[in-house]
Order: sequence, then structure tokens, then C-alpha cells
Amino acid sequence: MTISLPSGPGVRVWLATGYTDMRCGFPSLALRVQEVLQCDPFAGHLFVFRGRSGSLVKAIWHDGQGACLFTKRLERGKFVWPSVAAGVVTISPAQLSYLLSGIDWRHPQETWRPTRSG
Repeated sequence: MTISLPSGPGVRVWLATGYTDMRCGFPSLALRVQEVLQCDPFAGHLFVFRGRSGSLVKAIWHDGQGACLFTKRLERGKFVWPSVAAGVVTISPAQLSYLLSGIDWRHPQETWRPTRSG
């Protein structure tokens, strides 16, 4: 079964800066969204949190029918995370894709492609 993260013109992706206790489930993370990020966790946006070690992220999303909790752990390396002290950073769904792949989403490099073959 393949699960795709929400995307579309109305969906925003919020990164909670700093680190979060990864023992938290949806209720605790939703409370953090309300109290710390000052956002509505049931608005259909995606909220992403990183653990202290940097190799684990959790994302919560409410799809209108129920609560979703996604988890991803990198086998090698760490997720590139913003160091802003403001508490939250908004990124695009494309940047989220880079982040979840372990790529530096702030400065992705375009690969060179030849203009002619042969």
C-alpha cells in the first residue's frame, strides 16, 4: 500500500523548529501545534516535527475524516532542519519531498543535462 502525503494549492507544510519528543502521538503533537505554533491542527495542513537525534521526523495531518500520523527514520544521515528560533517555518510540498529524501531542501542542486545527444 502506498500512502502519499497531502498536496495541493491549499495545503501548507509547517516545520516545527527545534526538536520534539518523538514519543508523542497525534494528540500531543496537535496540542503543540495549537499552543506553540498558534495554528489549527485540523485545518488540513501538514505539520512536521524532528527528534533530537535528527534522524527521525513525524508529520501530522487531519484529512477531514480523521487524524494521520506519519513517521520516517533515515538509516544514514540526518534531516536538514531550520535553525530559526521563531518556532515554525513554512515550506512547499516539493521542498518537503527533498527533506524526506534526506536532501538539503534549502539549496537543491539542479543536475546538468545535455542539450543535444550524440
